[in-house]
Amino acid sequence: MDSTDAVILVGGMGSRLRPLTLSAPKPMLPTAGVPFLTHLVARIREAGIHHIVLGTSYRAEVFQSYFGDGSAFGVEMEYVVETEPLGTGGGIRNVADRLRAETVLIFNGDVLSGVDLRALLATHADTDADVTLYLTKVEDPRAFGCVPTDAEGRVTAFLEKDPDPGTDQINAGTYVFRRALVDAIPPGRPVSVERETFPGLLAAGARVFGHVDSTYWRDLGRPADFVAGSADLVLGLAPSPALPGPTGPALVLAGARVDPTAHLSGGTTVGAGAVVWAGAVLDGSVLFDGATIGPGAVVRRSAVGFGAVVGAGAVLEDAVVGDRARIGARVELVGGARVWPDVVLADGAVRFSSDL
Repeated sequence: MDSTDAVILVGGMGSRLRPLTLSAPKPMLPTAGVPFLTHLVARIREAGIHHIVLGTSYRAEVFQSYFGDGSAFGVEMEYVVETEPLGTGGGIRNVADRLRAETVLIFNGDVLSGVDLRALLATHADTDADVTLYLTKVEDPRAFGCVPTDAEGRVTAFLEKDPDPGTDQINAGTYVFRRALVDAIPPGRPVSVERETFPGLLAAGARVFGHVDSTYWRDLGRPADFVAGSADLVLGLAPSPALPGPTGPALVLAGARVDPTAHLSGGTTVGAGAVVWAGAVLDGSVLFDGATIGPGAVVRRSAVGFGAVVGAGAVLEDAVVGDRARIGARVELVGGARVWPDVVLADGAVRFSSDL
């Protein structure tokens, strides 16, 4: 689809996902066996789009080192580095000189979705829109940017985190822009597309439409959502042409060793070279490459970083363990606990129960 360019905004520092993002940008964290961005690039290619521009900032070199010119992934990739924070709108404007097509499909780089990209582009064309927003419905929209539409699908307002928004439709972080609208964003300064660009377009009478899609959608900005998103990819609940193996209860990468008595479920990923010892239970979790889970340990809905070690009988529930950290035997980490890289917790050092 040479008439469309793709732009992926990946400049954020991913502070809500620390300590995992201390070693890699959020879109490059291992997600169902490959860096998250690999899934998105594969879906863009599957939609027939071959030119992708990445708007980068934090650890920009990691993206180019992995993707290169994009040819190994069936696309052409270019990179624009943001030297100072420009916001979502400013980040879009910052890549304008790399665009070639009159239609621009723009993604926030931390959203996992099943939206049909061809259908989204068709809505944009059929309505002769200046901008089309991918909208999804959520049970509690108050924490999101809400976007009501009229009977024809035309956007009527932008309500940022409104306590009573009157709609369950939210901005799902993917947009289609007419190229001229990208060029119209003020250059060289921070711009919020949600608070400045979109409301300004409405006030000016631009044709802004919504494409409502109720398939899978998840923002991977928090640890619980990152872990759940990875599990959903492995389980096949979220679509991806880039999954490095069949869907199922677990994905075990090459070089990993899993004892036959260990139990893997819930979309768990076991990274390359990782080791899972006898009697361990892993449910809906992500083990990065080289991690070790000791005998009888229980790991549920948690992420264990590169080369980290979880000792025998330890319990992790809704926890994050940073790279190379060592969690001693019988330690219990629950309820959102985060352990920073290289930290060592002695055997039994942290407990949430009295039974050792």
